[in-house]
Amino acid sequence: MTRPELRLSSDSLRANIAAVRRRISPSRLMLVLKDDAYGHGLSWVVDTAVQAGVEWFGSYDIRSGLAVRRVAGGDVRIFAWVTSTDGEIDDALLNDIDLGVGTIEYLGRIVARASALGAKARVHLKIDTGLHRNGVLPGDWATAVAEAREAERSGIVEIVGVWSHIAEASDAEDDAAQAVFLDAVRAVEESGVSPTAVHLTASAASWWRPELRGTVSRIGAFCYGIRSADGPELEGIVPVASLVTTVTEVTDDGVFVGIGSFDGLPSTLAGAFVGTPGGTRELRSVTHTASLVEPWPGARVGDEVVLFGAGAHGESSATTLAERIDTVGEEILTRLTARVRRIVLD
Repeated sequence: MTRPELRLSSDSLRANIAAVRRRISPSRLMLVLKDDAYGHGLSWVVDTAVQAGVEWFGSYDIRSGLAVRRVAGGDVRIFAWVTSTDGEIDDALLNDIDLGVGTIEYLGRIVARASALGAKARVHLKIDTGLHRNGVLPGDWATAVAEAREAERSGIVEIVGVWSHIAEASDAEDDAAQAVFLDAVRAVEESGVSPTAVHLTASAASWWRPELRGTVSRIGAFCYGIRSADGPELEGIVPVASLVTTVTEVTDDGVFVGIGSFDGLPSTLAGAFVGTPGGTRELRSVTHTASLVEPWPGARVGDEVVLFGAGAHGESSATTLAERIDTVGEEILTRLTARVRRIVLD
């Protein structure tokens, strides 16, 4: 191995998906794929998830949604929620991608493009529940619903969902957000056909607060085995990916391994613990192209060192590393560069 490898376990991904689905049932899983499936590789994740029976994918943007469609085919539902250009809207409509709608202006552009193409847009209207991450303000909600229903009567829009984001900062804040959300859902139901996809929660709230779940739960990190920063371990959930590199030099100062900050390993991770053939050892420094690890007896060039993973070799998880530098586990994965090869193990 001449380059570091991110080793991916299909069995672990399938097991995590099964554990998440059991936990959130009867809510349906929407597997979130932002940032190239949290750095794991979108094509592999989608293919594995389809085999595991996943029917909903959250692609964030339309470009990623098109990639999901190419891999998954026509039988899955794909939800792209970022506000997009008219050309991207056309691509979404022609490839049967559901659109998240967070502004009245965006709704108008979707209606115009659907009318021009002779297509029908499936839309999920987003209410701002206080996080201010896009979303129609409660005071404008009645107008948004009325305009969407008018387009629906013309046959160019179908209101299939209502959704939002919540802060997941405190139970009280999330309870208040849910109240706003449920008022918005009721307004849509009173205006016509009830939406089938009602979704408010992401990973943490979906897992721990069943009363907040809708008919769909958007879950990314937990499916990949990435627990919440400063959060407890998750029953039945294991890291899907392990970052592995090899020893390139053994000196009196320590053991040098072939990964550095140019590969996306934060230099501030010095002091973390990694897994070696000699057991758990300290990561002493991270330079541009290499890292120095505390030595162990019998260390040799070519030995494998695990920077993060499931802990089988004494290494930390990605989230444990992230907590050292006050961030979240997915950032450790998503910042890895293309020089780190993705290798599927099973």
